[in-house]
Amino acid sequence: MRKKRKGKPAKSMQTSGSDHLTTWVSSVLSPSFAVGDYFGGSCVPGTGETSSSESLCRLCRGDSSGHNVCDKSPLERYFDYSGAFRCLAEGAGDVAFVKHSTVLENTDGKTLPSWGKALMSQDFQLLCRDGSRADVTEWRGCHLARVPAHAVVVRDDMNGDLIFQLLSEGQSLFGHEASSFQMFSSEAYGQKNLLFKDSTLELVPIATQNYEAWLGQEYLHAMKGLLCDPNRLPPYLRWCVLSTPEIQKCGDMAVAFSRQRLKPEIQCVSAESTEHCMEQIQVGYIDAVSLTGEDIYTAGKMYGLVPAAGELYAEEDRSNSYFVVAVVRRDSSYSFTLDELRSKRSCHPGLGSPAGWDVPIGSLIQRGFIRPKDCDVLTAVSEFFNGSCVPVNNPRNYPSSLCALCVGDENGRNRCVGSSQERYYGYDGAFRCLAEKAGDVAFVKHTTVFENTNGHNPEPWAAHLRSQDYELLCPNGARAEVSQFQACNLAQIPSQAVMVHPDTNIFTVYGLLDKAQDLFGDDHNQNGFQMFDSSKYHSQDLLFKDATVRAIPVGKKTTYLEWLGPDYVVALEGMLSQQCSGAVAVVHRVPLLSLLLLGLAAGLLPHVL
Repeated sequence: MRKKRKGKPAKSMQTSGSDHLTTWVSSVLSPSFAVGDYFGGSCVPGTGETSSSESLCRLCRGDSSGHNVCDKSPLERYFDYSGAFRCLAEGAGDVAFVKHSTVLENTDGKTLPSWGKALMSQDFQLLCRDGSRADVTEWRGCHLARVPAHAVVVRDDMNGDLIFQLLSEGQSLFGHEASSFQMFSSEAYGQKNLLFKDSTLELVPIATQNYEAWLGQEYLHAMKGLLCDPNRLPPYLRWCVLSTPEIQKCGDMAVAFSRQRLKPEIQCVSAESTEHCMEQIQVGYIDAVSLTGEDIYTAGKMYGLVPAAGELYAEEDRSNSYFVVAVVRRDSSYSFTLDELRSKRSCHPGLGSPAGWDVPIGSLIQRGFIRPKDCDVLTAVSEFFNGSCVPVNNPRNYPSSLCALCVGDENGRNRCVGSSQERYYGYDGAFRCLAEKAGDVAFVKHTTVFENTNGHNPEPWAAHLRSQDYELLCPNGARAEVSQFQACNLAQIPSQAVMVHPDTNIFTVYGLLDKAQDLFGDDHNQNGFQMFDSSKYHSQDLLFKDATVRAIPVGKKTTYLEWLGPDYVVALEGMLSQQCSGAVAVVHRVPLLSLLLLGLAAGLLPHVL
């Protein structure tokens, strides 16, 4: 295969045409200790001298005499790519991590050793990152990462063109079998892959300009997962906190983690606002902060931060992670689409509600249906719909049209008030507004219809309602059943995420939280601290949402845009574009303030800016 030259600033030449993809084959490595704990036995030749050798060498067989077990050499029959596949083929293992070509090279009669002669490629599959499986021939779309070829790397102050010219002239003279010196062969020295890989056919210039582009994001992401060597961990992780209760909980968390010898240690650093946290992380004075939707957007767009871990919420509690939907009555005589909402009557949970206001109105603004003048969103919305109910507290210059559909309490008082005194307030109230035919469309959570139909809400207004009498309006102009919310929604409200500087190893952050939640994640744990409960501090959602059941890795969502999702970003930018404090989505930066650090009494290390 071919090799390439790298240009400035990190110049190099490709020295191998590996271009192969690492795949997992089924009938998956990281630091040895964690791998030993994760799998129920492995064969990882060369780990016989490690503390996890019992687990990592459990499946190895050695040579035909049973010697040299787990050796990193051909004496171990399960060594190298073919050996790893043999480990799977012979039933010793359940999964093998190999090149994309390994299965095809060792099946269908293409291998000489007797162990592989009867193997058929069709009897094996690939495990894909999205949870599916694929045929072994479909490795281009189903793999773990594309492994880059070897490259010749030079200093950035050297002329890469001259280096490549020298090597190019060399391969013209010595790159063929008839030459006296074999540039791409190590056979004469009794070794393999000396200077260049023996499989090299040609050196070619590299078009990419830096090592990240050459290695590729998939490969870089995988390699960063291997950097969690305990000996290379930072000594502490500085966590940004914003209130006295949060300082107290963070201090308790630091002490609890320290008692369990979890690394890195937690230090709690106080700031005056979420934006101040972002600024301090950007300049390196703080390491991490937990943020929600719009703040995640600001942290990523304005300060370059990236998500390191997310939150998974209880299935029975969708209050923090849900889909935003536009619900209408099923009525063939009065059918309209999402693009035909002008002059319809709308029901909203309240002004500023994420699912009931921010996302739907932001989407309509971004798509050009609502066009505010002089950033007056309220007036624009009142002119777009033919009457609405948008409950609000302390209204100033509030358009009367936004309260036109509201009904107040049972006595007709407190009309349009942003509380339960208004019968059409909240997500249930907005759906009631639709169900009682006051409005034509309700903007609510995807769970709202199910919670108020088919007998799930015994109140008189909802007792007779059926979910099949309602539909969803889809962004593509279609309608869908209310059960099809995953495919037909305005956006998914993302869960909270821990945001860090892009140079921070996100695997270190998640690794710490993952170990910690095994000890402190259960509200009934016996270790004295509860990660996902703030009731002890007479507050809510401190450090993590109280509805969290587990911290989760970010997976492929390694940027703020990927974490938030395109639909949510579109809606958010639609609303931010109307904040007329200057340019679109300008974020006010808080001046640099001194940070308050918990004292030694909290078990933390001192830190001075």
